[in-house]
Amino acid sequence: MSLFSNSDLTCNDFLGGRVRLWQPRSGYRAGVDPVLLAASVPATRGHTVLELGCGAGAAILCLLARVPGVSGVGVELQSPYAKLARRNAVENDAALEVVEANLSALPTDLKQRQFDHVIANPPYYRAGAHSPATDEGRSIALGEGTPLDVWFEVAAKRLAPRGYLHMIQKADRLPDMLAGCAGRLGSVEVLPLAARNGRAAELVILRARKGGRAAFQLHAPLILHAGDRHEKDGENYTTQVSAALRDGGAITGIFNQ
Repeated sequence: MSLFSNSDLTCNDFLGGRVRLWQPRSGYRAGVDPVLLAASVPATRGHTVLELGCGAGAAILCLLARVPGVSGVGVELQSPYAKLARRNAVENDAALEVVEANLSALPTDLKQRQFDHVIANPPYYRAGAHSPATDEGRSIALGEGTPLDVWFEVAAKRLAPRGYLHMIQKADRLPDMLAGCAGRLGSVEVLPLAARNGRAAELVILRARKGGRAAFQLHAPLILHAGDRHEKDGENYTTQVSAALRDGGAITGIFNQ
């Protein structure tokens, strides 16, 4: 896959302009999912965070912008996206190191490090479960190449004791996510994300803790849009979701703190 030229890219604002992200005009483009993932992480000054599969850096850069004094490492398989993530880190003055690697074959020095938080937005679709995208980068980003269980294995190894994993995934992958936590991570909490009141959740954010012993918790859904149906063009996010997307607010009062 070739590197992106400037004409291949757009620069988009996240968190109301606090993060400016270069990303491909055609290919995998970040939406609200990585921003909500970042908003769910209870990081504080001095913490370290590792993102597995960071793409152009949307999730981890939003987290670093939201919580001053946090430093991060992003791991990205695709060279063009890793290069974009480095560029985005520099232009956003973020303390982010980007490592180009397969998460199942991390460099030795990274294997020797542990982090307070690991975040991940793995490909949503099992191998062969969807029609591949015509764009190679988007196809890799959306279609599972590395089994989901490996993401949990790597995350658990890289977490410091009592550290947190946060992962966003399609709701129908929840059984796989819980299986990935078994024997590795505890204190599992699941936050469903539903488009509107009365709608089934299409996505979930899972939180799990290394060494956690608390009982499993399934929370009430976080509703993304106000109203029971779409009535007009334009955004109509709920207050808490709008604060997370536009103002860098944290998703609080839902997960245990």
